[in-house]
Amino acid sequence: MKKAIVLIGLFLGFSFATAQKIDSLRNVHDGDFAKKFVSKGHMFIFWGYNRAAFSNSNIHFQGNGYDFTLNKVVANDRPTTFGIDYFDPLSLTIPQFNAKVGYFIKDNLALVIAQDHMKYVIDQNQNANFEGSISDPKYAAYVQNGEVNLSDGEFLTFEHTDGLNYVNLGLEKYKSFYNSKNVDLMWAYGGGAGVLFPKSNVKLFNNERSDRYHVAGFGLDARTNLNLVLWNHVMVRLEGKLGYINMPDIKTTLNDKPDKASQDFVFAQINFGLGYTFDTRRNN
Repeated sequence: MKKAIVLIGLFLGFSFATAQKIDSLRNVHDGDFAKKFVSKGHMFIFWGYNRAAFSNSNIHFQGNGYDFTLNKVVANDRPTTFGIDYFDPLSLTIPQFNAKVGYFIKDNLALVIAQDHMKYVIDQNQNANFEGSISDPKYAAYVQNGEVNLSDGEFLTFEHTDGLNYVNLGLEKYKSFYNSKNVDLMWAYGGGAGVLFPKSNVKLFNNERSDRYHVAGFGLDARTNLNLVLWNHVMVRLEGKLGYINMPDIKTTLNDKPDKASQDFVFAQINFGLGYTFDTRRNN
């Protein structure tokens, strides 16, 4: 997990550090490049799949009879086994996916709206540090030497698996590496911000399991991507993201109780997929 975050951080750092040097690698001028699919008025659509990693997180739970924090909770993503779900139109949204639409508001600069559908699942096989209070003696007894063993799932199950939905708006700056008649290679970098709209699957103590969509917080990200465009339209993209998520209002019950959880963490993501570029202007 930590290695993934470090690697994507290095990937982003290298991208931003070298962005200004890319001009010297081009074999075309900006004027020629801007006449193609990154000029003002062009659009692209993209669909792909991701792997994600998350930093450890302190999760604060509060409700009637309890107010406590589990510190440094370990969590991972949950990729769907490769198979028919990645190709069946009725199940495309089951795996961890990325969808986005980009519009070039000026030459080489795109405004992008996207949904990053990640999955976040705490590791049940862990002891979490405990701070706070629980009035119910049954669940207070789970606290031993300042820790809670989560392995049997009776104390807590906690995941955002349908999913950790980061709906974001961003800007991406495009630079050309190489252009020919049917092959184009570009590097882009940028950043975004948005809301977290997870469907959180949570069961705490003997409460009814919560499993519903809810606007829970916000996110920020830095991103970089490498794009291969074939025949001026078909896009193959590899993208890395490093970001921050803060969710102060995670619903933990299905009823109208004020029970909730809050957490924040850093995420790293690699996604890969296909897109299509086209010109929205009537007069080319």
